[in-house]
Amino acid sequence: MYSSVNTIWVLVGAAMVFLMQAGFAMCEAGFTRAKNTGNILMKNLMDFCIGTPVYWLLGFGLMFAGGGALIGGLDPMVRGDYSAILPEGVPLFAYLIFQTVFCATSATIVSGSMAERTKFVSYCIYSFCISAFIYPVSGHWIWGGGWLSDLGFHDFAGSTAVHMVGGICACIGAATLGPRLGKYDKDGRPRAILGHNLSLGALGVFILWFCWFGFNGASTVSMTGDDTLVSAGLIFVNTNMSAAVACCVTMIYTWLRYGKPDVGMTMNAALAGLVAVTAGCDAVSIGGAAVIGIAAGLLLPISVNFFDSVLKIDDPVGAISVHGVCGAAGTLLTGLLAVDGGVFYGGGFQFFGVQCLGVAATAVWTAVTITIVFQVLKHTVGLRVSPEEEVKGLDITEHGLPSAYGGFAFVYDDTPDGAAVPDAAPGAAPVPVQEAVPVEVVSAAPAGTAPVSSGGVKMTRVDILCKMERFDALKRAMFDIGITGMTAINVMGCGEQRGKTEGYFRGAKVEATMLPSIQVSIVVCRLPVRLVVETAKKVLYTGHIGDGKIFVSDVENVIKVRTGEEGYDALQDAE
Repeated sequence: MYSSVNTIWVLVGAAMVFLMQAGFAMCEAGFTRAKNTGNILMKNLMDFCIGTPVYWLLGFGLMFAGGGALIGGLDPMVRGDYSAILPEGVPLFAYLIFQTVFCATSATIVSGSMAERTKFVSYCIYSFCISAFIYPVSGHWIWGGGWLSDLGFHDFAGSTAVHMVGGICACIGAATLGPRLGKYDKDGRPRAILGHNLSLGALGVFILWFCWFGFNGASTVSMTGDDTLVSAGLIFVNTNMSAAVACCVTMIYTWLRYGKPDVGMTMNAALAGLVAVTAGCDAVSIGGAAVIGIAAGLLLPISVNFFDSVLKIDDPVGAISVHGVCGAAGTLLTGLLAVDGGVFYGGGFQFFGVQCLGVAATAVWTAVTITIVFQVLKHTVGLRVSPEEEVKGLDITEHGLPSAYGGFAFVYDDTPDGAAVPDAAPGAAPVPVQEAVPVEVVSAAPAGTAPVSSGGVKMTRVDILCKMERFDALKRAMFDIGITGMTAINVMGCGEQRGKTEGYFRGAKVEATMLPSIQVSIVVCRLPVRLVVETAKKVLYTGHIGDGKIFVSDVENVIKVRTGEEGYDALQDAE
C-alpha cells in the first residue's frame, strides 16, 4: 500500500533539491569572473546530467543494495528488492529520484572551489567518480544500513554524508590545482579577486535557502502521523533559524574586524548555517539551532581566512569552509545539542563519540579516494588548464564561447605587481610582426612641418587596442620604460575578421562577434615615441589575428583641470 501524501512529499522534496543546482550555479557564477561564466554553468549542468545515469547504474546499488557493513552491492539499473530500506508508503522510483538529487548536490559542491582553472574533461571525470562510488560508499555507512548507522550515528539530511564529503573533495581538489594566477603576491599575501556579479550570488543564496526547506524538510520522507507533522514543522523552523542567526553573527564579526559588514561573506554565512543544522535539524531545539547558527557564523570567516592566508588554498566561493568545515561542525554539535542523548542534555559522551567517529571515518574515506582520483587525472589527461587559457578565460578556451554576456564589456582582470603574467602564446607566427601589429600615424599638422604643442614641447598620443589578457603585460612594460601615466578603458569591437573566434554557439558557427578589448591611451612628451610603439609591439605580438593596433597622433594642447596649467606642464604631477 502506497501513501499518496508521503509519495507527493518525497517527490516535491526531490524537485526542490534539484533546484539547488540552479542556486549553486548562480552563486558560483556570481562570485567568480565573467570570462568563466559559461564554463561554470556548463559544469553545474553536467555534474547532474552525468551523476543521474551513473547513480542509477552504480551508485544507488552501492549505497542501498545488500546489508553489508562496509558497502552495498552492484545492482545496475536498480532492479533489486529494496523493500527493507524504502520509507513507508513510498515507491522505489520516488525514493530513487530523491536520492539521486542528493548525490548530485554532493558532486556539484566541488565545482566552486576549483573554479576558473580546471579542465572541463577532468571535471566530468571526477564528477563521475564522486557519483559512482565516493559518495555512495560513505552514504551506505550512514544511511544504507552500514556500520555507522548500526552504531547510532545521526546525520538527518547530510551535513556529513552530502556536504562534508563535497567539501573535502573541494579542499583536496583546490590544493592539488594550486591558486589562480594573481591570487597571491610575491610575499604570499592573498589578493581579493572580485566576483563579477553579486546580484547573481545573492539570487543563488536565496534559491538555496528556499530549496533547503525541501532538502531538510522532505528528509522526513513522510507526512503521516501527528509526530511526523510536528517534526517537519520543527525542521523548517530550525533550518531557517540557523541560517538567519549565522548571517547576523558573520555580519557583526566582519563589521567589527574589517570596519564594514562584508556582503559576500554574509551571503555565504546563510549557506554555512544551513549546512551546519542539516545533521541535527530534527534532533535539536530551536535554541539549539540558534547555537549551531552562531557557531557556523563564527567558523565561516575564521575558516575562510585560514584556508586563504595560512594554508594558501584558493577557494573562489568558500565551498571548503561552508560545506566541509561547517558540515563537520554541525554533525559534531548534534552530539552536544540533541535533545535526546546530547551531552548538554545529560546523555553522556557516547553519542558524541559516535558523531566524532562518523565524521572522522567519512573524512578519511573521502580524502583518500578523491586524492587518488585527482592524482591519476593530474598525471594523465591533466587537471589544470594552461596559464594562457586561464588568463583568456575558460569560456573561450574550453568551449569556444566568446562571452556568456554578448554585447557587454567587463572590467579587465588586473593582477598585482610581482605576480606571474603568461607570455604570449607560443608557436610559429603566420605573418611578420610589422603586419601583425600595424602602426597607423594620424597627424593634423601640415605636410613637411613638425607639430609642436603648447609650451614648445611636442606631445604625442599613443592609443593601443589590445586583448584583455595582454593588458597586464603591456602595463608593466610601459612602466618599465618610464611611462608614468596611462588611461585604460573597456571596449567592444572587431576588425575586418569580424571578431573571428573559431567557435560555435548552439551548433552554429560564430562569424561576427564584438569581442571585449582594452584601449590604452598614453600621452608621450619626454620619451621617444618609437620606443613606446616598439615596446607595445613586442609585448602584444603573437602573430595571430586580433593582436591589436597602435594609433599615433599629435596632441595640440593639454589642460590640467585642477591648476589650469597647459601643455607640457599639465602632464607633470609634482606639487
